[in-house]
Amino acid sequence: MNRRDLLNLSALAAIEAGMAKFLPAQPKSQPMPQQVQDHVPPAAPAQEPGKADIVLEIAPVTVELAPNRIISTIGYNGSSPGPILRMREGVPVTVDVINDTETAELVHWHGLLIPAEVDGAEEEGTPLIPPHKRRRFKFTPRPAGTRWYHTHAMSNGDLHRGSYTGQFGFLIIENANNPGRYDQELFLALRDWEPFFTNAMDDDDDDPRAPHPEKPTTLDTRPNGLEVASALFSINDKALGVGDPIRVKPGQRVLVHLLNASAIENKRVAFPGHLFQIVALDGNPVPIPQTTEAIFIGPGERVDAIVEMNQPGVWILGATNENIRNAGLGIVVEYANRHDEPRWTPPKSSWDYTLFGRPAAQPAPDRTIEMVFEKIPSGAGKFNRWLVNGKEYPHENEFVLERGKRHRLIFRNRTDDAHPLHLHRHLFELVDLNGKATGGIIKDTIVVPFYGRATVDFVADQPGPALFHCHIQQHMDFGFKALFRYS
Repeated sequence: MNRRDLLNLSALAAIEAGMAKFLPAQPKSQPMPQQVQDHVPPAAPAQEPGKADIVLEIAPVTVELAPNRIISTIGYNGSSPGPILRMREGVPVTVDVINDTETAELVHWHGLLIPAEVDGAEEEGTPLIPPHKRRRFKFTPRPAGTRWYHTHAMSNGDLHRGSYTGQFGFLIIENANNPGRYDQELFLALRDWEPFFTNAMDDDDDDPRAPHPEKPTTLDTRPNGLEVASALFSINDKALGVGDPIRVKPGQRVLVHLLNASAIENKRVAFPGHLFQIVALDGNPVPIPQTTEAIFIGPGERVDAIVEMNQPGVWILGATNENIRNAGLGIVVEYANRHDEPRWTPPKSSWDYTLFGRPAAQPAPDRTIEMVFEKIPSGAGKFNRWLVNGKEYPHENEFVLERGKRHRLIFRNRTDDAHPLHLHRHLFELVDLNGKATGGIIKDTIVVPFYGRATVDFVADQPGPALFHCHIQQHMDFGFKALFRYS
């Protein structure tokens, strides 16, 4: 059974017929979370002794995806997504995290160059926040750009823990050079809900035309173990057709911050009739901004794009996969004085990181580290086991960095899954994707195609342990991670 067929069996029933017909906007007692909780700390650290700049409370919340679909989960400050946090680059900040749940928690500041003890990963030495306790974190946020924050608790097969919950939110690090050449700013987080286990995992989000330089000569034909899927989706806290549409006017320039906050899979989204001008990847400006019809984005990745509103009408911005879109992953965009039926047409172009890069001109690395990724079907009982260089976590002292040296990582993906790979506390430059050289694309998370290869360079300038892992929660839980250490 194809994975998307499986999702379709339950998706339409879960959302029900009204949603697929794009219901009119439902009255709301208050705006969506990101409109009411945009938090900007003071320009300098809080003057009042003992007072934090930001307080985050981890606690049970409900998310009303539709009038007939209310999800119970864990969120931040009473909602999911949590509040948009705005910090100033280079200005120290104090964050108090209150854990009002029954289990220990962590908050990871994804994409920041901060010390290991506050980064938010237990493997790096960040202290856990015990149940019903408070812990204070102090750090200096950098670099500027679109970052995000989320739980980094392990799930280990519990679909009510870790990133399967609603613990995520946007984090914007601002600097004085932000030109602000746009008329409206949108924060759109892609999300799946109510995960379940299945062994029908034929992921069709990958580009089948891509080369497969790492495809094994002999494939492992053992039955696949259970993985995680979902049949219920949203952008932010609302499924397609529910809640207020995005309202725009002809001629506006809209800055879209797109985040894949999924715990499960990569997504492809489009905005028919319009082009995305990609200006930043993972919050870092691209060397050559280019336009594209569709965006392919893995869990943990962010894409910043400018959209020129030059096609008056009512449109759907959402998943290119029809089953996922009809199951909630979309939002209506409505031009002023237009009340047409929402329109959708499929995009034609494909996604390619290297479109936004400049000609390759990197210096030779001081060290090269090869990382081979493999899957052992049902290698962890009911679940698959994931190996890095033939081992699952931990790897003792296998990955050791030399401070100040330029390191090259060669990712060899010998599995039939596209993996979003994240390196904590460092930024890296993409230098090659499936044999295509590029330069200047700076990221902290990259999707390595199935049976594909990616090469990245970075300077080891953040002393302390740094976690590396696949950003698909179950893959990380069952072996797909490693810890880099400094010599």
